[in-house]
Amino acid sequence: MLNVAMLSKWHVHAGDYANQLKKIDNVKITAVWDELPERGRTWAEELGAAFEEDLQALLNRPDVDAVVVDAPTNLHAEVMTAAANAGKHIFTEKVMAPTVAECEAIAEAVRKNGVRFCISFPHRTFPSNLFAKKAVEEGLLGDITLLRIRNAHSGAVDNWLPDHFYDAKACGGGAMIDLGAHPMYLSRWLLGKPKSITSMFNSITNRPVEDNAVSIIEFENKAIAIVETGFVTPNSPFSLELYGTEGALLVGGWDNGVKINSRRYSGSEDWTVVKDLPQALPSAMTQWVEGILHGSQIHFGLEDGIQLTQLMEGAYKSYFEGRKIDF
Repeated sequence: MLNVAMLSKWHVHAGDYANQLKKIDNVKITAVWDELPERGRTWAEELGAAFEEDLQALLNRPDVDAVVVDAPTNLHAEVMTAAANAGKHIFTEKVMAPTVAECEAIAEAVRKNGVRFCISFPHRTFPSNLFAKKAVEEGLLGDITLLRIRNAHSGAVDNWLPDHFYDAKACGGGAMIDLGAHPMYLSRWLLGKPKSITSMFNSITNRPVEDNAVSIIEFENKAIAIVETGFVTPNSPFSLELYGTEGALLVGGWDNGVKINSRRYSGSEDWTVVKDLPQALPSAMTQWVEGILHGSQIHFGLEDGIQLTQLMEGAYKSYFEGRKIDF
C-alpha cells in the first residue's frame, strides 16, 4: 500500500490528481496540507483524509510515504526539499520551480535521500506526440528545420481560471509558465539542447500577467521552435507542426489527426494519414506509483524538470529585458 498526502489544492489539476490516485490499486490518500488551512480542511474532509496545518507535521506522519505537490509555484522549492529530506517520494505539477537554482536544490535533496520523483508531462504520453518523436529520431523528415506548437485555451476571456492564476509572484508568470509548459517541454524533448530564446508577451484582458504569449527557441542543431500559448482563445485546438529537409508532419488541429508528407515514410509525395501510432505511455501519475511500488521506469524526472525551467527562466528574462537570451 502506498500512502499519499496531497500538498495543496492551489493548482487547477489538484482535484484531477486526487481522482487519479483513487482509481489506482494499493494507493490511499491519507493526509492533506494546504497553505490556506480552510481550503485544506474542506478538501481533506471531502477525501476522507486527515488535515495537517503544519507541513513538517504532515511530513513526519508514518502514514505518509509520498506527496503530490500542487502548491503555488513559488513554494515548490521549499515544499519539495522538505518532502525529500523527510524521505517522501514526490510527484509535482509543472513547472518544477521558477528558477534553475531552485530546481537544482530540489534535485540535490531528491538524490541525497533516494526518493522517486516525477513531474507531470502528459503530452509526452500521447501516441501522436510519440510518433513525432519517432519521426525525428528515425530521420523521417530529414534534418528538422522548424517546429511550431500551439497550446491555448479561453480561461481568461471566459473567466473560468481562478484569480490566483494571475498572481505573478505565486505563479512565476502567466500563460507561458502554466499552459506554455507543454509546448516548451515538447520542444526540448524533440529538438535537443537549446541555444537561445526570444519572447513576446502581452495581456489582452489587462491582467497582471501575460495571457497571450510566444517564444522562439533556436537549438544547437539549428532547428527553430515557435511556442505559442494563451488564455484568450476559445476553440483553439492543440497543434504541432514539424518541418524538415525531407518532409513535414502535422499533429492535432481541427480534426486531431496525424498527417505526414515524406518520401522517407511512404515513398510518395502525397500526404498520408498516420494510423499506426505508437502505444500511449501510462499517465505520469501511474508511472510514479508503479515506479515507487515496483521499480518501473518513470519517464519524466529531475533532468526533464530542470530543462523545462531553464527554458522558462530564459523566456521570461527575454520578455522583461527585451532581448534574446543565450543559454
